[in-house]
Amino acid sequence: MRSFLFRAACLCFGLALAPFAGAADPLKALIVDGQNNHDWKATTPILKSTLEKTGLFKVDVATTGPRDTTGFRPKFSDYAVVVSNYNGKAWPEETRADFVNFVKNGGGLVVVHAANNSFPEWPEYNEMIGLGGWGGRNEKNGPYIRFTEGKVVRDSTKGNGGSHGAQHEFVLQTADAEHPIMKGLPKAWRHTTDELYDRLRGPAQNFTLLAYANSAKATGGTGLNEPILFTIDYGKGRVFHTTMGHGTVSMKCVGFQTTLNRGTEWAATGKVTQPVPEEFPGAEKALPTR
Repeated sequence: MRSFLFRAACLCFGLALAPFAGAADPLKALIVDGQNNHDWKATTPILKSTLEKTGLFKVDVATTGPRDTTGFRPKFSDYAVVVSNYNGKAWPEETRADFVNFVKNGGGLVVVHAANNSFPEWPEYNEMIGLGGWGGRNEKNGPYIRFTEGKVVRDSTKGNGGSHGAQHEFVLQTADAEHPIMKGLPKAWRHTTDELYDRLRGPAQNFTLLAYANSAKATGGTGLNEPILFTIDYGKGRVFHTTMGHGTVSMKCVGFQTTLNRGTEWAATGKVTQPVPEEFPGAEKALPTR
């Protein structure tokens, strides 16, 4: 009875839960943080709580030093998936090698918001994340990616990578309704106030666009349909990339939490077992968790 009430309460909070089987051991997930131009001390606990409430994940956190990464060498191979909430100084060479091997050999990776600003000089990382911004990125890093007239368009125009207008609510449009992460989600749904990243560019190899949003000129954007959710295949590994999640407000959106949970499960296993919550935002009104 207690487990039924717990599950019902979680559904009321709009969070996607794993199927009510309870037999399998939780997937081990590692959040990496410690340096970021965003408030990782406030957002990492939300990421951890969101994942653990599904019942699918056991989450650890690896935190770098505040000013350098000396001695930072998590054992990535102990985990099914790594969630990056990191945007800071380069990791030690051996740690970078461990990370490449982890993903290339089948480990999952989830890239959250400013984690795509990281490591502009690290070619393998840029391939893993598909698209990135800032840090001196430009046409040498790869094209801009846009969604125009129903298809993904690669734009090799010269220019810097990474920008955004004023924070605002915006509507995500589904580009691939049959992908396991997106299956069952509305064609269009409104996200809470957040930064809408635009002008991202990168190799975008083995790239699948899941959802996009129009970066409105009225808010300082490009006026184009920019990628918001996408995946990358890197070796045997799966990468889920969400450009949402600037701060605590945006991370408390039911849409953000649902796609985070489903994307993390997919990155770890290649499947999504979690149902879409009964309470999920439509195009007209965003839905924060209570």
